[in-house]
Amino acid sequence: MAISNVPTKEIKRLARGLVEQLETRVHAGPPVCAADVQQARDFLQRNEFSTASDYFNRLGRIQDWIATRRTTVPRQKRNYGGEAAGVWMQVQSVYDHLILSTCYSGEFHSRPGRVKISHRFNQAGRIDFVELKFLRSLQPCLNGALRKLILVHDFQHHRKDWFEAEAYALGVLPRELVFLFSDIFRFPREQALAWLINIGHRIARDLLSDLKNRRVNGHSVTSRENPQQLCLSELASDAVALPILEQAARLESNVELEGDEGAVVRYVRR
Repeated sequence: MAISNVPTKEIKRLARGLVEQLETRVHAGPPVCAADVQQARDFLQRNEFSTASDYFNRLGRIQDWIATRRTTVPRQKRNYGGEAAGVWMQVQSVYDHLILSTCYSGEFHSRPGRVKISHRFNQAGRIDFVELKFLRSLQPCLNGALRKLILVHDFQHHRKDWFEAEAYALGVLPRELVFLFSDIFRFPREQALAWLINIGHRIARDLLSDLKNRRVNGHSVTSRENPQQLCLSELASDAVALPILEQAARLESNVELEGDEGAVVRYVRR
Protein backbone atom coordinates (compact mmCIF):
# COMPACT_ATOMS: atom_id res chain seq x y z
CA MET A 1 0.00 0.00 0.00
CA ALA A 2 1.39 3.41 -0.99
CA ILE A 3 2.05 5.80 1.84
CA SER A 4 1.59 9.50 1.06
CA ASN A 5 4.24 11.92 2.20
CA VAL A 6 3.30 14.14 5.12
CA PRO A 7 4.93 17.60 5.35
CA THR A 8 7.49 17.77 8.13
CA LYS A 9 7.30 20.28 10.99
CA GLU A 10 9.96 22.37 9.28
CA ILE A 11 8.03 22.43 5.99
CA LYS A 12 4.85 23.36 7.85
CA ARG A 13 6.72 26.18 9.58
CA LEU A 14 7.93 27.51 6.22
CA ALA A 15 4.43 27.26 4.74
CA ARG A 16 2.91 29.11 7.68
CA GLY A 17 5.53 31.86 7.41
CA LEU A 18 4.97 32.17 3.65
CA VAL A 19 1.21 32.59 3.97
CA GLU A 20 1.44 34.92 6.98
CA GLN A 21 3.90 37.13 5.11
CA LEU A 22 1.43 37.51 2.23
CA GLU A 23 -1.39 38.28 4.67
CA THR A 24 0.74 40.97 6.32
CA ARG A 25 1.53 42.53 2.93
CA VAL A 26 -2.19 42.70 2.12
CA HIS A 27 -2.58 45.23 4.95
CA ALA A 28 0.85 46.86 5.24
CA GLY A 29 2.45 46.48 1.79
CA PRO A 30 4.27 46.09 -0.45
CA PRO A 31 1.29 45.04 -2.62
CA VAL A 32 0.68 41.34 -3.28
CA CYS A 33 0.32 40.25 -6.91
CA ALA A 34 -1.09 37.06 -8.46
CA ALA A 35 2.42 35.71 -9.08
CA ASP A 36 3.16 35.86 -5.33
CA VAL A 37 0.09 33.77 -4.58
CA GLN A 38 0.95 31.27 -7.34
CA GLN A 39 4.47 30.81 -5.96
CA ALA A 40 2.98 30.00 -2.56
CA ARG A 41 0.55 27.53 -4.14
CA ASP A 42 3.43 25.85 -5.99
CA PHE A 43 5.32 25.46 -2.70
CA LEU A 44 2.31 23.83 -1.03
CA GLN A 45 1.73 21.50 -3.98
CA ARG A 46 5.39 20.45 -4.19
CA ASN A 47 5.28 19.50 -0.53
CA GLU A 48 1.97 17.64 -0.88
CA PHE A 49 -0.24 19.77 1.32
CA SER A 50 -3.91 18.89 1.03
CA THR A 51 -5.88 21.32 -1.14
CA ALA A 52 -8.46 21.30 1.67
CA SER A 53 -5.89 22.61 4.17
CA ASP A 54 -6.17 25.98 5.86
CA TYR A 55 -3.12 27.19 3.90
CA PHE A 56 -4.91 26.83 0.56
CA ASN A 57 -8.05 28.44 2.00
CA ARG A 58 -6.06 31.47 3.18
CA LEU A 59 -4.38 31.81 -0.21
CA GLY A 60 -7.83 31.76 -1.76
CA ARG A 61 -8.90 34.68 0.40
CA ILE A 62 -5.77 36.61 -0.58
CA GLN A 63 -6.53 35.91 -4.25
CA ASP A 64 -10.07 37.23 -3.77
CA TRP A 65 -8.66 40.38 -2.15
CA ILE A 66 -6.36 40.96 -5.15
CA ALA A 67 -9.28 40.60 -7.57
CA THR A 68 -11.45 42.98 -5.52
CA ARG A 69 -8.67 45.56 -5.24
CA ARG A 70 -8.03 45.43 -8.97
CA THR A 71 -11.65 46.35 -9.71
CA THR A 72 -12.08 49.01 -7.01
CA VAL A 73 -8.73 50.82 -6.87
CA PRO A 74 -7.44 52.73 -9.90
CA ARG A 75 -3.94 51.43 -10.65
CA GLN A 76 -3.00 54.06 -13.22
CA LYS A 77 -1.59 57.42 -12.27
CA ARG A 78 -4.19 60.18 -12.11
CA ASN A 79 -2.94 63.73 -12.50
CA TYR A 80 -4.83 66.68 -11.01
CA GLY A 81 -4.00 70.36 -11.22
CA GLY A 82 -5.41 73.67 -10.10
CA GLU A 83 -5.32 76.39 -7.47
CA ALA A 84 -6.13 75.98 -3.79
CA ALA A 85 -5.17 77.93 -0.68
CA GLY A 86 -3.84 80.67 -2.93
CA VAL A 87 -1.17 78.55 -4.66
CA TRP A 88 -0.94 76.32 -7.71
CA MET A 89 -0.99 72.60 -6.86
CA GLN A 90 -0.49 69.35 -8.70
CA VAL A 91 -1.54 66.01 -7.23
CA GLN A 92 -0.46 62.71 -8.78
CA SER A 93 -2.52 59.85 -7.40
CA VAL A 94 -1.13 56.32 -7.74
CA TYR A 95 -2.56 53.07 -6.35
CA ASP A 96 -0.80 53.27 -2.97
CA HIS A 97 0.69 56.79 -2.69
CA LEU A 98 0.37 60.35 -3.91
CA ILE A 99 2.73 63.17 -4.82
CA LEU A 100 1.66 66.68 -3.85
CA SER A 101 3.58 69.45 -5.65
CA THR A 102 3.59 73.23 -5.36
CA CYS A 103 5.63 75.92 -7.16
CA TYR A 104 7.42 78.90 -5.64
CA SER A 105 9.26 81.81 -7.25
CA GLY A 106 11.17 84.87 -6.12
CA GLU A 107 14.44 86.76 -6.26
CA PHE A 108 17.75 86.35 -4.48
CA HIS A 109 20.26 89.20 -4.83
CA SER A 110 18.20 90.52 -7.78
CA ARG A 111 18.32 87.14 -9.56
CA PRO A 112 14.93 85.54 -10.29
CA GLY A 113 14.23 81.86 -9.76
CA ARG A 114 11.46 79.28 -9.57
CA VAL A 115 11.29 75.81 -7.99
CA LYS A 116 8.79 72.99 -7.60
CA ILE A 117 8.60 71.22 -4.22
CA SER A 118 7.08 67.73 -4.19
CA HIS A 119 6.02 65.72 -1.16
CA ARG A 120 5.42 62.01 -1.67
CA PHE A 121 3.07 60.52 0.96
CA ASN A 122 2.52 56.81 1.50
CA GLN A 123 -0.78 55.03 2.03
CA ALA A 124 -0.90 56.11 5.70
CA GLY A 125 0.01 59.75 5.06
CA ARG A 126 3.68 59.43 6.07
CA ILE A 127 6.38 61.16 4.06
CA ASP A 128 8.50 59.08 1.67
CA PHE A 129 10.54 62.02 0.40
CA VAL A 130 10.63 65.76 -0.19
CA GLU A 131 12.04 66.68 -3.60
CA LEU A 132 13.03 69.97 -5.20
CA LYS A 133 13.09 70.57 -8.96
CA PHE A 134 14.94 73.62 -10.27
CA LEU A 135 12.56 75.17 -12.80
CA ARG A 136 14.71 78.30 -12.98
CA SER A 137 17.79 78.01 -10.83
CA LEU A 138 19.96 80.81 -9.48
CA GLN A 139 22.67 78.77 -11.20
CA PRO A 140 21.42 78.21 -14.80
CA CYS A 141 23.43 75.00 -15.12
CA LEU A 142 21.02 73.40 -12.61
CA ASN A 143 17.83 74.15 -14.56
CA GLY A 144 15.73 70.98 -14.68
CA ALA A 145 17.79 69.20 -12.01
CA LEU A 146 16.20 67.31 -9.10
CA ARG A 147 17.36 67.12 -5.50
CA LYS A 148 16.00 64.88 -2.75
CA LEU A 149 15.96 67.21 0.25
CA ILE A 150 14.80 64.46 2.61
CA LEU A 151 14.51 60.76 1.74
CA VAL A 152 13.28 58.09 4.14
CA HIS A 153 15.59 55.08 3.93
CA ASP A 154 14.05 52.05 2.21
CA PHE A 155 10.58 53.62 2.43
CA GLN A 156 9.07 50.97 0.14
CA HIS A 157 9.53 48.33 2.85
CA HIS A 158 8.56 50.27 5.97
CA ARG A 159 5.32 49.73 7.82
CA LYS A 160 2.92 52.20 6.28
CA ASP A 161 1.95 53.69 9.65
CA TRP A 162 5.49 54.18 10.99
CA PHE A 163 6.16 56.88 13.57
CA GLU A 164 9.97 56.88 13.47
CA ALA A 165 12.29 56.30 10.53
CA GLU A 166 15.88 56.97 9.52
CA ALA A 167 16.32 59.31 6.58
CA TYR A 168 18.87 60.95 4.29
CA ALA A 169 19.00 64.74 4.40
CA LEU A 170 20.73 66.76 1.69
CA GLY A 171 24.00 68.10 3.13
CA VAL A 172 23.72 71.60 1.66
CA LEU A 173 20.18 72.88 1.17
CA PRO A 174 19.58 74.92 -2.03
CA ARG A 175 19.52 78.70 -1.71
CA GLU A 176 16.27 78.70 -3.68
CA LEU A 177 14.45 77.58 -0.53
CA VAL A 178 14.28 81.28 0.42
CA PHE A 179 11.46 81.47 -2.15
CA LEU A 180 9.41 79.32 0.26
CA PHE A 181 10.46 81.08 3.47
CA SER A 182 12.88 84.00 3.50
CA ASP A 183 14.27 83.17 6.97
CA ILE A 184 14.65 79.42 6.52
CA PHE A 185 18.44 79.52 6.84
CA ARG A 186 18.25 81.43 10.13
CA PHE A 187 16.89 78.33 11.86
CA PRO A 188 18.85 75.30 13.09
CA ARG A 189 19.20 72.66 10.40
CA GLU A 190 16.93 70.11 12.12
CA GLN A 191 14.14 72.72 12.38
CA ALA A 192 14.52 73.65 8.72
CA LEU A 193 14.25 69.98 7.70
CA ALA A 194 11.18 69.42 9.89
CA TRP A 195 9.61 72.55 8.38
CA LEU A 196 10.20 71.20 4.87
CA ILE A 197 8.32 68.02 5.76
CA ASN A 198 5.54 69.78 7.64
CA ILE A 199 4.70 72.24 4.87
CA GLY A 200 3.55 69.19 2.90
CA HIS A 201 1.21 68.18 5.73
CA ARG A 202 0.02 71.78 6.06
CA ILE A 203 -0.69 72.00 2.32
CA ALA A 204 -2.65 68.73 2.57
CA ARG A 205 -4.81 70.32 5.32
CA ASP A 206 -5.34 73.47 3.26
CA LEU A 207 -6.25 71.47 0.17
CA LEU A 208 -8.79 69.37 2.08
CA SER A 209 -10.35 72.52 3.54
CA ASP A 210 -10.74 74.09 0.11
CA LEU A 211 -12.12 70.88 -1.37
CA LYS A 212 -14.69 70.70 1.42
CA ASN A 213 -15.69 74.33 0.93
CA ARG A 214 -15.57 74.17 -2.89
CA ARG A 215 -12.86 76.81 -3.16
CA VAL A 216 -10.52 75.04 -5.58
CA ASN A 217 -10.06 76.77 -8.90
CA GLY A 218 -10.09 74.69 -12.08
CA HIS A 219 -7.10 73.20 -13.84
CA SER A 220 -3.47 74.21 -13.58
CA VAL A 221 -1.93 76.72 -15.94
CA THR A 222 -0.26 73.80 -17.74
CA SER A 223 -3.50 71.94 -18.46
CA ARG A 224 -3.49 73.01 -22.10
CA GLU A 225 -0.11 71.32 -22.48
CA ASN A 226 -1.36 68.29 -20.56
CA PRO A 227 -4.93 67.58 -21.71
CA GLN A 228 -5.06 64.44 -19.52
CA GLN A 229 -4.79 66.53 -16.36
CA LEU A 230 -7.96 66.50 -14.29
CA CYS A 231 -9.54 69.39 -12.43
CA LEU A 232 -8.34 69.63 -8.85
CA SER A 233 -11.93 69.53 -7.58
CA GLU A 234 -12.24 65.93 -8.83
CA LEU A 235 -9.89 64.83 -6.04
CA ALA A 236 -12.95 64.77 -3.79
CA SER A 237 -14.01 61.50 -5.44
CA ASP A 238 -10.57 59.87 -5.71
CA ALA A 239 -10.66 56.70 -3.58
CA VAL A 240 -6.85 56.59 -3.32
CA ALA A 241 -5.83 60.22 -2.88
CA LEU A 242 -8.51 61.44 -0.47
CA PRO A 243 -7.78 58.98 2.39
CA ILE A 244 -4.04 59.69 2.07
CA LEU A 245 -4.62 63.44 2.26
CA GLU A 246 -6.88 63.00 5.29
CA GLN A 247 -4.22 61.02 7.14
CA ALA A 248 -1.38 63.36 6.09
CA ALA A 249 -3.40 66.33 7.34
CA ARG A 250 -3.45 64.91 10.88
CA LEU A 251 0.33 64.56 11.22
CA GLU A 252 3.34 66.69 12.09
CA SER A 253 6.99 65.68 12.38
CA ASN A 254 10.18 66.62 14.11
CA VAL A 255 13.70 65.79 12.97
CA GLU A 256 16.81 64.74 14.87
CA LEU A 257 20.17 64.96 13.08
CA GLU A 258 22.61 62.06 12.85
CA GLY A 259 25.82 63.29 11.24
CA ASP A 260 26.08 65.53 8.18
CA GLU A 261 23.47 63.74 6.02
CA GLY A 262 21.68 61.46 8.46
CA ALA A 263 18.42 62.18 10.26
CA VAL A 264 15.61 60.53 12.19
CA VAL A 265 12.07 61.62 11.36
CA ARG A 266 9.52 61.24 14.15
CA TYR A 267 5.80 61.79 13.80
CA VAL A 268 3.32 63.12 16.32
CA ARG A 269 -0.40 63.43 15.81
CA ARG A 270 -1.84 66.93 15.75
